[in-house]
Amino acid sequence: MKVKISLLLLVAVLMVLAACSNQQGKPPASNAKHIGVMLTDDGLGDQSFNDSSFKGLEKARDDLGIEFDYREIAETDTYEKGLTELVKAGNDLVIGVGFSMQEDLEKVAKKYPKKHFLLIDAVSELKNVTSVTFKEEQGSYLAGALAAMTTKSDVIGFVGGVDAELIHRFEKGFQKGAKSVNPNIKILSTYANTFSDANKGSKIAKGMIKKKADVLYAAAGYTGVGVLKEAQAQGKYAIGVDSDQYYTAEKAVISSMVKKVDEVVYQFSEQLVKSNQIKNGHVIYDLSNDGIDMARIRVLKDAETLTKKVNDLKQKLLKDEGDAS
Repeated sequence: MKVKISLLLLVAVLMVLAACSNQQGKPPASNAKHIGVMLTDDGLGDQSFNDSSFKGLEKARDDLGIEFDYREIAETDTYEKGLTELVKAGNDLVIGVGFSMQEDLEKVAKKYPKKHFLLIDAVSELKNVTSVTFKEEQGSYLAGALAAMTTKSDVIGFVGGVDAELIHRFEKGFQKGAKSVNPNIKILSTYANTFSDANKGSKIAKGMIKKKADVLYAAAGYTGVGVLKEAQAQGKYAIGVDSDQYYTAEKAVISSMVKKVDEVVYQFSEQLVKSNQIKNGHVIYDLSNDGIDMARIRVLKDAETLTKKVNDLKQKLLKDEGDAS
């Protein structure tokens, strides 16, 4: 009899706990939307683009009750294989993070025309692919201006991950912003041809610092982490990218040009949960819709003054309709 009573009590407790759980505002797991994400070559731990995407997924899981799965290239060898696995796993939405997987994502999207895909950082013409891009040149303009305001040597450096149109937008915006402050400033530019080699980033940074560069800006994924750490090791300054990278090198990173990929992932997750579909076509994020911004300025003694100057420049860009290209 005691055993039976104990079992009944256990069942009752479990029922109460389940009821309490459902009162937290999250849909039951059986009704949850499923999202699959294919990450770029760097994978998790890049302290940049991939980590930002993952942060958005975690927030959507906690706030919206979505369930998510992800693949890294180390597991799948090709983007196409990873994306296909995510489709076959039954995900309601499959996200490709990065322009480098556009070709593979489009191959998979053509095979599964009834499945919806989200491509970040590139534009597809396929009807079942929603494309998201950012105006990186706007944020990089502000990064360049901040670098020019900070340098003591009038030499600054830009490190690109690969020689591609997307990264050119970072470089051109950075150059234009710096020259808006000092037309005679010297800007060193180098492309690492990889997003995943911190050691190469460190080596490039060393070379630039030898040429008197004292503020470095890297649009280079995990390669850029090496740039930031080398700047710190040599007592120079750096500007992070994609996410706030201050904690990567706390004595060097004065700010970061933030692409709010986490917010994008969250917003599309929310659309999926609320309406069972996401916006079609090409969606552009920039300063005007808070998709691009500069992280808090730290480290520098005159951070408050520089923050005001950067904010004034931001307002000017918005007034000029973001002409930083």
